[in-house]
Amino acid sequence: MAAAQQRSLGDRERFVAFAFAAADLLVEVGADGRISFAAGAFRARLGRTPESLIGRDAADVLAPEDRAIFQTAVALMPAHGRLGPTALRLADAARTVVSVSGLQLASADAGPRLCLAFAPMPSPPDFHDCDGEVLLREATQQLRAGGKAQLGLLEVKGVAGTEAEQRIDRLIISQPDPGGLTARLGPGRYGVVPDEAGSLPNLQDVTRHLEALLGPDNPGISIVATPIDLKTDGLTPSQAARALRHGLAAFARFGADGLRDAGFANGLGGVVARVTSRAAALRRTVAERRFRLDFQPIVDLETRQVHHHEALIRLDAGVLEPGEGPQDFIALAETIGLTEELDLAVASMAIAAANAVAEGHHLAFNISGLSTQSRAFRTRLLALLDRDPRGARRVMVELTESAEIEDEDSAASTLRALRARGVPVCIDDFGAGAAAFRYLKSFPTDYVKVDGTFVQAALTSERDRSFVAAMVDLSLAVGAKVVAERIETEEEAEVMRNLGVHYGQGWLFGRPGPL
Repeated sequence: MAAAQQRSLGDRERFVAFAFAAADLLVEVGADGRISFAAGAFRARLGRTPESLIGRDAADVLAPEDRAIFQTAVALMPAHGRLGPTALRLADAARTVVSVSGLQLASADAGPRLCLAFAPMPSPPDFHDCDGEVLLREATQQLRAGGKAQLGLLEVKGVAGTEAEQRIDRLIISQPDPGGLTARLGPGRYGVVPDEAGSLPNLQDVTRHLEALLGPDNPGISIVATPIDLKTDGLTPSQAARALRHGLAAFARFGADGLRDAGFANGLGGVVARVTSRAAALRRTVAERRFRLDFQPIVDLETRQVHHHEALIRLDAGVLEPGEGPQDFIALAETIGLTEELDLAVASMAIAAANAVAEGHHLAFNISGLSTQSRAFRTRLLALLDRDPRGARRVMVELTESAEIEDEDSAASTLRALRARGVPVCIDDFGAGAAAFRYLKSFPTDYVKVDGTFVQAALTSERDRSFVAAMVDLSLAVGAKVVAERIETEEEAEVMRNLGVHYGQGWLFGRPGPL
């Protein structure tokens, strides 16, 4: 009888049995990245039924801090046909580490399908802590989803620069009590975003818990907890996301005082109102060009010859408030809708400066994803290039992702028009946000710039080295060359060169300055 049952077992049932023998969770993903089939211990692992995941983005199964790596791995599957075992964390409270592997199957009726298996790991590897960009992306995603997004901010005063700082980092980042996502935003400053199904914890309880862990031997240390209700009344999702970025940057630099000065006491609307009060002065800064461009070299890692320079904005004295820098100015411009004017001003200065460089060399200038979506911006930028053909032959653009692109078709039209005029396109900060992988598929791209956090982490982390190597493979698959930023040592340069990166940028090769 047993033999008869064995003979009647179909191939599908046999393969499913093999899969479950090695994995707890099975997921099938369509070409759009959404789950079409789910089976396994989802209730035990994530507290959700497999049926509830159908139609969701496959990355939702994983912790927010690992979704970018997952996006890279999935993007590479069509080129390799499979995904080798990759250590990632689930989106549960314990951040359970699993080994994710997969195979691509062809389907005549529904296109390619990705079959993914999630298996427990007996000895998890080390992982990097969540950073502020990951926390910002998670909060922004919840804002865009229309849910009741919340944010908790913790400031530990009296700790910066002391021996207790690393201990407090470990205490806060490793505590499961806050739930959701916890990130270090700056020295002694932390943010907490609950997961989609959760709510913000009682931060006073968290404070008391941390004070008890610190003990009575640290009388000079105090903890300030600030819950923030991220109401978006009267704001578009893009406005809310930019206001959140500006508010978190203020908290990272100045703590609770920075929150108040940024207008966060009145929610995201207060941040927008505070920035709007500075709009006139910011517009004058752009109109009067109260800034200059410094240029940082980008070199060929094999020959160490300069390949091109990147133009970086530097503000005149008195333009910004104390503690603010160029990135703050750009965030302020985005919040009040000044991005296009700023990008056009920078483009005009960069095109003029490019006349001084040798034929075959380029100056790169940044344009925001917000600007690329505007037809008016596209028309004016192309007019600048047409008025100065010599300078236009010597520039390239870097697409920045400080704000996610919503109208990808319009952005692609802008980038195609630039390339039609011989202007190369680079995707900046690649790997820092999951959207960048979608951009690589949707946009014409000549260069990809790897985010500096992965460059520096690759020295000590095999996982980050593999991630950079995967980004190189993915970029080469679409015909793009790779630039690694924030290279400060010969060791970092050598690691990047060995991973197949073509160009390097950082203090090792030169600091920003006059051309």
